[in-house]
Amino acid sequence: MKDKHWGLARSLLLYRGVPFRAARLRRFYAEFVPPRSLCFDVGAHVGSRLRAWRKLGARVVAVEPQVDFVHVLERLYGDDPGVTILHAALGASEGEATLMVSERTPTVTTLSRDWIDEVRKDPSFRGVTWRSGAAVRVTTLQALIEAHGVPTFVKLDVEGYEANVLRGLDTPLPCLSFEYLPAARHVALECVDRLTEFGDYRYNWSRGESHRLERAEWCDARAIRGVLEGLSSRAGSGDIYARLRRSA
Repeated sequence: MKDKHWGLARSLLLYRGVPFRAARLRRFYAEFVPPRSLCFDVGAHVGSRLRAWRKLGARVVAVEPQVDFVHVLERLYGDDPGVTILHAALGASEGEATLMVSERTPTVTTLSRDWIDEVRKDPSFRGVTWRSGAAVRVTTLQALIEAHGVPTFVKLDVEGYEANVLRGLDTPLPCLSFEYLPAARHVALECVDRLTEFGDYRYNWSRGESHRLERAEWCDARAIRGVLEGLSSRAGSGDIYARLRRSA
């Protein structure tokens, strides 16, 4: 219980207690989130992105599998008609799955045991432990679209389960982000491959929590694959951003 409370407090401090972070997030996401748009925050955690998107005037569907963080979101946004909070995980199909919970570092709670085995090799995960947690309802990205509409932007931060989430999608997304980690880079590469099935996407990336795109010009799938394949094992995590290129 002590680890659980510490993990919750740590997340609130990191993602909601850092001065100027909220303003930096708003500036960064203004490129992707216009007023009155719809966004899906998949892996919403304590709602740092949700908060930024609401300030930008977007409606948000927040998906979070950890019940303690659902309670946080409900306390912060339960009365906000522009926010829908779902206690669920996303995957390739509807069903139920068991969370692998890291109580001291809940940001790395995951549905993927394979991902845990891979990231244990990363020095930044030294000392991180997981245990089997509660069963959680699993729905799909396509089901969210059918219930709420096609989102302008989707953030996927589900600790190694991003490619599985995209397998539960039938509709091309205009714009999205998904996490990368050198120790499990194949997950991000699988996401790129999956998006290629939907159309011609252009890519950029942001390192860590910098909230700054690395390239002035967006690149194609081949180029972003080269970036991912060339990452040093010490490069740290970040996010890939993908935009569907519109036909002329």
